[in-house]
This record gives sequence, C-alpha cells and structure tokens, in this order.
Amino acid sequence: MTKQRTEVVNTIETEKIEIDRLLEDIYQHHGYDFRSYARASIERRIRLFIASKNCVSISEIMPKLLSDREFFAEFISYFSVLVTELFRDSFVYRLVREQVVPLLKTWPHIKIWHAGCATGEEVYSLAIILKEEGIYDRTTIYATDISEEAIDKANEGIYEMAALREATLRYQRAGGNASFSDYYHARYNAAAMDAALKERIVFSTHNLATDSVFGEMHLIFCRNVLIYFNPELQNRALGLFTDSLVHGGFLCLGTKEDISFSKVNTRFEVVDEKAKVYRKQDRI
Repeated sequence: MTKQRTEVVNTIETEKIEIDRLLEDIYQHHGYDFRSYARASIERRIRLFIASKNCVSISEIMPKLLSDREFFAEFISYFSVLVTELFRDSFVYRLVREQVVPLLKTWPHIKIWHAGCATGEEVYSLAIILKEEGIYDRTTIYATDISEEAIDKANEGIYEMAALREATLRYQRAGGNASFSDYYHARYNAAAMDAALKERIVFSTHNLATDSVFGEMHLIFCRNVLIYFNPELQNRALGLFTDSLVHGGFLCLGTKEDISFSKVNTRFEVVDEKAKVYRKQDRI
C-alpha cells in the first residue's frame, strides 16, 4: 500500500471514529439519537453542516454542539427531511381523497399524525383535501418533525410565490375542485397559507428514534423519511405507527418505502401499492 493510500485510509477511519463519538455525545447530552440513521446519509449531512461553518473537521464543531443550544438547533435542521413541496406526488393525494377520506368520514372525530412534516407543505396539502371533503372541522392534525427550525417554518406557513404557482397543477391533479389561490394570500414574492388551514393543526417537535407513540390515530403520514433510517430504526418507527393507529387506521409512506420486510407487515393490508397506503388489520 502506498503512503498516499495509507493516509487516505487513515483519514477515513479517523472520520468514522469522530462521527461515532459525535453521535454518542449528542445522544448523551441532548437525547437525540442519530446512531441508527443510514450511515451515508449521516455522513453527508454532517459534512454539509461542517462546510456551512467553514470548518474542516468534526473536532472543530464538537464543543459548540454540546454547549450552544442555538448552534445545536441549527445542526438538527440538517437532519430534517426538507425535500418537500405542496401536493408532492399528486396521485397520492387523489387516492387519499377518493379511497381513504370516505372511510375517515365514518369516525366522529378524526386524528391524524403527520410525522417528519419538515416545513409543512404536505401538511397544508392534506388539510386542503380534508377541507374540500367536508371533514376538516372535525379533524386534528398533529404535525411533527425533529427540527424546531423546520416546525417554526411550518407553523408560519409562508412559502415562495413561485412554489405556490408550481403547485397549482399538482393540486388539480389531486382532484382539487376550487381555485388553488383561495388557499393562500400573496404579497410580493411570497405567500402565506390561509389562517383557516392552521386552525386544526398542532405543530410540535418529535423524534422518531427516541420518543413515544401518538395514540388513537386514524391516519398517519410519514413520507420519504424512513429511507434515511437503517433497518433497525425503520422497524422502530413502523412499530410506533402501528401502535399509534386505531384498528382500521391508515398508514401512508413515501413512494420508495414499504413495509414488506418489516416486523409489522402482517398487521396491515395494502390499499394501494404505488401510493404506499396501508390499512391496519391487527393480524398478529
């Protein structure tokens, strides 16, 4: 092995040790457990954060991560899944409108958990569907994310005007039956979601790696989050969702996720394989 190659191997090994130590210290000091996140995803997000601070190593950011809560909150924001948009995968929302909502209507009060909601675009998308189908006034949506910064942005509900314009076609493909502009108020290059959409949403932080269940949910949305977890953490999250759903409740995952090889796969029936919508049947 050449000297140069040996140095590269040593650098990689040193970084691995530093990341392991960082994740353990974060868990011990702050209670956030990222040790079971997919390794490639963890490494990429840590490198991005280090670069954003004009640092070159983990050792440079470690002391501040453990002592400065604002600095740590900024770090956490890199672990929230921020790739989102209004009515993302419009066919999923159309299926929810046509096949899930009719059954939700049979419950007197509907509770929905939107886990890993990021900056809230998909939460408002779901709220619009429920409003148009006449059940929003008896629904509570619990929208959670690991990042306080993401939750604050979701609660504000202010997005770039260009993003709202692009969402119009997706709204229509999702079966939208009104003017999409009715749901936001534009000013200059930004738009705020209508206040009426926020009335039934409770935004809060929640960590799928360490926190407990949300009980008695009728529908759980967790789209494009599990792909960043390793199999162990995926099973933990799916176990939380299963225990949080009522009998006959629905689970909606991302289009690249499924429960086929999970520990809870026998507890659900498939509603739609493409949209990754499942219904809890309690066959244990």
